[in-house]
Amino acid sequence: MSRLRLAILAGLVISLLGLLLSLLPFGLSLDQSVGLSLLFKLRGTRKVPSDVIVVSIDKDSLEKLNISADPERWPRSLHADLTESLAQKGAAVIAFDIMFDDAHSKEEDSQFAEAIEKAQNVVLSEKLKLDYEHSFRKESLLPPIDPLAQSALALAPFPLPKVPGRVDQYWVFKKSAGDTPTLPVVVFQVYALKVYDDFIGLLKQVDPRLVKQLPGNKDAIVETKGVEKLIRTLRDAFQNDPALAEGMLEKMHNTEANPSREKEKQILLSLIRMYRGPNIPYLNFYGPPRTIPTVHYHEVLNHLEKTTADHGQVDFEGKAVFVGLSERLRMEQKDDFYTVYSQSTDIYMSGVEIAATAFANLLEDLPVRPLSIKAHTVILMIWGLLVGILCCSLPATTAAVSMLGLGVTYLFVSQYQFTQTGMWYPLVFPLFFQIPFAFFGILICKYFVTDKQRVNIRKAFEHFVPSEVVDYTATNPDDLKKSDQIVYGICLYTDVAQYTTLSESMPLEELSALMDKYYEAVFRPLKKYEGQVIDIKGDSILAIWKARQPDAALRKQACLAALDIAKAASEALKLPTRIGLHYGRIYMGSKGFGDHFEYRPFGDTVNTASRIEGLNRHLGTQILASQEVLEQLDGFLTRDLGKIRPAGKLRAIAVHELMCRIEECEEEQERLFKSFARALKAFQKQLWSDAIEIFEESMHLFGHDGPSKFYLNRIAHYKANPPEKTWDGVIDLDEK
Repeated sequence: MSRLRLAILAGLVISLLGLLLSLLPFGLSLDQSVGLSLLFKLRGTRKVPSDVIVVSIDKDSLEKLNISADPERWPRSLHADLTESLAQKGAAVIAFDIMFDDAHSKEEDSQFAEAIEKAQNVVLSEKLKLDYEHSFRKESLLPPIDPLAQSALALAPFPLPKVPGRVDQYWVFKKSAGDTPTLPVVVFQVYALKVYDDFIGLLKQVDPRLVKQLPGNKDAIVETKGVEKLIRTLRDAFQNDPALAEGMLEKMHNTEANPSREKEKQILLSLIRMYRGPNIPYLNFYGPPRTIPTVHYHEVLNHLEKTTADHGQVDFEGKAVFVGLSERLRMEQKDDFYTVYSQSTDIYMSGVEIAATAFANLLEDLPVRPLSIKAHTVILMIWGLLVGILCCSLPATTAAVSMLGLGVTYLFVSQYQFTQTGMWYPLVFPLFFQIPFAFFGILICKYFVTDKQRVNIRKAFEHFVPSEVVDYTATNPDDLKKSDQIVYGICLYTDVAQYTTLSESMPLEELSALMDKYYEAVFRPLKKYEGQVIDIKGDSILAIWKARQPDAALRKQACLAALDIAKAASEALKLPTRIGLHYGRIYMGSKGFGDHFEYRPFGDTVNTASRIEGLNRHLGTQILASQEVLEQLDGFLTRDLGKIRPAGKLRAIAVHELMCRIEECEEEQERLFKSFARALKAFQKQLWSDAIEIFEESMHLFGHDGPSKFYLNRIAHYKANPPEKTWDGVIDLDEK
């Protein structure tokens, strides 16, 4: 079987497994509990529509009003006053998420009923009662007491599952209770009466016969308290004839836009989609509890037109107002539900805030929308094929990077779609099953077919390990240590300046192509001057020149290579590269354990070369070399930068800047060399004023001279914190 066919087969297996598991009840539940939670967490809080507000019955109001702790026992005269106050403030609809199924004093009940009747926009809650008749489960509605029920514009239940089940959905119509419209639906329909004439006008163009069954205007609906009848009629019509909604939406689309009526158009659009939408939509929460603007019950009751701590100036004009129990703390919450935000906050959300959330979702037409089965299937099949083919076709490291990149991209797209449109893409199985299964499963399979590739191992080794080590290892695989040796060598470390910023800002493909060009430019001087590349980590390279005995020629080759590397990287690729050089004894050998060994240099010489390279950051230089590298070496212009003890080192390093070849030296560089030497001498004698004057002269001479700036900063430090009397001129660095 060809490699391509094998990759496609692997992709198909991963696709089908992921799809099958995701469609099982367990898989659906897992993606809801984990995937949906992750999407909400990544999205964070979102803006709440301005037309919804909660009036909270809470501990603060209880204390202010000095009344019963049981809200259902509160004097109904208070509810009457609240209703009158909200009506006066212009509330479009007032919904009480409180049960009024028992009578209080006749006077107070009458007072509340009169306030409701006068407001003409109050929706009261019904209780959903569960009965069992002949072992059959039956649900019935328990309305408020007659005076209140008869005065209300509409009645509606709002049943929700309680803990331990998490509330992610709500009923638009409660099928088990006779397709009864729930509280958010009824409130939205009452709120949308402001566009009833537009709704009827659209409907008349699509189905004139249906219009004849409906009230002629919104006043007739209010007078007859026919909201529920209207909702049931429209619900049946839209469910029986799906083309009805499509026709109305098409008419709306063809209507000339009127910017001044955009809000009314959105309400009309949302109303149509509510009637044709799913019966149990997912809640698109706006954030943790109290995200929806909330005002205390007593503030409204006392007509306190003031700024609240949470939401600024309270304005009820034209808003849907939900009244119910809502506390800030879970220990005080009586009507609470476990939601997606309860995991991180340990605070449950009140029923009234969930009702307000459902209403706001209807108003925006922005619930959480799971993908259709068809779209779900297509995504998991394509995704499984993609990750399977890539993992099968690419080397393990490349595949791992690809999977990480793909996973991050998929998560980003899913989160963006969720934030913008409420679309809920599956997360658990694409990211946490298909990717790991593809990567590790195929990796294991590849392990069993590596015998066919052993012919290429020797050639591959020679790209990473010296040929003499490959020769020895091939004949003595069980005794790697005998190839170890102690040599005299020069270590050259490189590091690209600003590489971290570059890697974050560039696409991976462009970064990869750029680094390929960089390595090509750097390797040419190394190969030209017979350097051996030992290690590459990201943008850093370690190369060595080694011999059994000290050899000045090797040190010269390393310096020439360093100058050519710096020139090629800076001028051709615009990637300034810092370089550090050190010379000394090096232990070359295989290090590792078990089935993983690496051939590399060890010892203080290697570590010191790395630390010298790091000093470039402090000194603002490009190439630094130790005294050991440059000792008795002619042909280069170098600048003595003094003795520096890097953090963690016991011994100071005599550091020199490798500036250029002698024949390439410019007059300005030579002047800088002499000026800096005088300044450094004054510095080491603690003649701060003289040193400052000469260093500043160097800065002026060279425009921006990193070492001069470094020493000026050190002088400022020593003037404030004088060194000890025994100070020998060595600079101690506190950080790498």
